[in-house]
Amino acid sequence: MTTLRRMSEDEFGEYNDFSIAAYAKEKVAAGNWTEEEALEKAKTTQAELLPEGRHTKDHYLYTILNEKGENVGAIWICKQSSEKAFIYDIRVSDDHQGQGHGKKAMILAEEEARIIGVQKIGLHVFGHNTVARKLYESLSYKTTNVVMEKNVPSKNEEYTKKNP
Repeated sequence: MTTLRRMSEDEFGEYNDFSIAAYAKEKVAAGNWTEEEALEKAKTTQAELLPEGRHTKDHYLYTILNEKGENVGAIWICKQSSEKAFIYDIRVSDDHQGQGHGKKAMILAEEEARIIGVQKIGLHVFGHNTVARKLYESLSYKTTNVVMEKNVPSKNEEYTKKNP
């Protein structure tokens, strides 16, 4: 059975380092940041969101535990308003993926959202993360915004395509 437990200080330290690196990698994969700037930008973003670390007001960081009580991942929930919470991050370690821990952690996050008094819970998912998108859709999350992007070809590229 999958359960959630508030993160310890040691777990937060490990999670924070991993989360920053993973977020930087995702932003590069999405084409939002360059590899050169990604790590520094991710560190800045994390520091702004969690200025008091795991003790930051209205932020709830949990360790995801499997049936043996082993740490298999993490989930980070923020109470954004009296009505809405936001899941900033959910991750399940590679060797524990595909075992239902992510889905169960999302369901448990809904319980935590009820406890903190909100009626809605939102999240962000990178467009290239099709596995996560399927999970969220299976839990009745609905798309509320879509941001799209296209590279603009240079004049030479455009001319070459029109005049091969």
